[in-house]
Amino acid sequence: MPDLGFEVLLKGKNMARLLGGLGTAMQISMISVAISIFLGIIVGILMAWKNPISRAVTRCYLEIVRIMPQMVLLFLVYFGSTRAFGWNLSGELSAVIVFSFWGTAEMGDLVRGALDSIPAHQYESAWALGLSSGQVYRYIVLPQTVRRLIPLAINLITRMIKTTSLVLMIGVVEVLKVSQQIIEANRMSSPNAAFGVYLVVFLLYFAACWPISLLAGYLEKRWR
Repeated sequence: MPDLGFEVLLKGKNMARLLGGLGTAMQISMISVAISIFLGIIVGILMAWKNPISRAVTRCYLEIVRIMPQMVLLFLVYFGSTRAFGWNLSGELSAVIVFSFWGTAEMGDLVRGALDSIPAHQYESAWALGLSSGQVYRYIVLPQTVRRLIPLAINLITRMIKTTSLVLMIGVVEVLKVSQQIIEANRMSSPNAAFGVYLVVFLLYFAACWPISLLAGYLEKRWR
């Protein structure tokens, strides 16, 4: 049977270190998700607003986020801001700033799409029945928007969790960084450790994201 390198995870506290690294990645992603949801709702409303200036500004913001890779943004915030402005940002804080900046734009676009998907005749029918604008949004627009938005927002959460793997490039000790340290420390005694360690990392990410994906699919089917 080939040596797949799983034995290195049983040495010392290697498995506990991997789980700790996953916890760091989840902490960064959850903080970024919370900020992105709050700010994304505001940005999404501005995107759906009929004001041409707000639409132009938010559209430029969205296109910048979509065009520029997250890794470039990480380097720009972590390395660039330190040199240019003298800021002493930690890797974790830099990651939260970048992922929140990215997630807010993506969440805003989801909110805009959900708001724009409400047919115009529903507004007109509600107003014809004598409902005020506040009542229209409370009883008609918001319930439908939330139903359409939640599955998409959950999928965005899984994307943000997976994207946190990039933070190893700025020295954050998350699960991939820990796995590299374990592999390097056992390079002589277990030359095939990379396969086993990275397979376990894959399973850890899968265990973190799969339940969230199932929840998104369940809600989408239930509310279809």
